[in-house]
Amino acid sequence: MSRSPRGGTSQLRIIGGQWRGRKLGFTPADGLRPTGDRIRETLFNWLAADIHGARCLDLFAGSGALGLEALSRGAAHCDFVDTAAAGIADIQRHLGTLAATGGHCHRSSALDFLAQPHPPWDIVFIDPPFGQALVGPACDLLARGSVLAPHALVYIETGLDETLPELPANWELHRDKSSGQVSYRLFVVAPGENV
Repeated sequence: MSRSPRGGTSQLRIIGGQWRGRKLGFTPADGLRPTGDRIRETLFNWLAADIHGARCLDLFAGSGALGLEALSRGAAHCDFVDTAAAGIADIQRHLGTLAATGGHCHRSSALDFLAQPHPPWDIVFIDPPFGQALVGPACDLLARGSVLAPHALVYIETGLDETLPELPANWELHRDKSSGQVSYRLFVVAPGENV
């Protein structure tokens, strides 16, 4: 992410796939912290075998960095969810610029969005503002809502000093790493009841 001296806009760069190298501007906001290039590169290496054709959900989308990267790398669909009108407008503009027909924006809180019925997602990105205890409630709703496909993958990004809440017993830790002040983990949802 870089900040432009003109107009107070910030930029993110798509690092792989069909839009590799494209730079997209977004409106800066307090607490908005797009996932860094190095972390995204690691994450999408983890997802390389699963991303093509996947249905994705970018909760707490912010700049849309994770969902846009997913679409660039061959995901078929991504729902972008955020409460910020400016952020959702930016993502919608980027989808138009990139002619990305698989992206769908929803201005909503993550928890209100997850309380509604949806077709199942294959990959879910959970990267909320740090320190606000949003991971646990979001994961609870995902587990209870029949919205995860069999063997779905759930990515969770938190601050390094944050304790991960108790997750459903059938969410198996697949990969985990930290970088700077960020911890990030990928879980596989095993078949069986979400408990």
